[in-house]
Amino acid sequence: MKTIKISIIYPVNHITAPIVSTLIKKYNLEINILHADISAIKVGTLVADVSGRKADIDAALQYIEQAGVEYKIFTNKLIWNEEKCVHCGACTAVCPSSALTMSKQDWTLQFSREKCLVCGLCVKACPLSVMSLQ
Repeated sequence: MKTIKISIIYPVNHITAPIVSTLIKKYNLEINILHADISAIKVGTLVADVSGRKADIDAALQYIEQAGVEYKIFTNKLIWNEEKCVHCGACTAVCPSSALTMSKQDWTLQFSREKCLVCGLCVKACPLSVMSLQ
């Protein structure tokens, strides 16, 4: 079993294409949607973890291309240097997936790797540079 993080970019004329349902039904993949911003009047994006056999994932990526839809595979990982973090929360203000939140009990930063979109916005927002993409 292999898992990749992918961003699917839907052109306006492909918003109604049943890409995700086809990936599930035809290619036997598990799709965990992490973030979606899709509208009939603008380019849409969907970020998801895609899990399945490598051959099925490869065939599904070829299908996406043939359907006229773009995709990007995230190969980076967000690294959080927790020891140097002062838990100021600056990164939480820019995190679109709420992977970075502040604990309401002790006001420490909490990081959920599963929710992370690897967008890098927190790296730019952090005043101490304790976030990095690798």
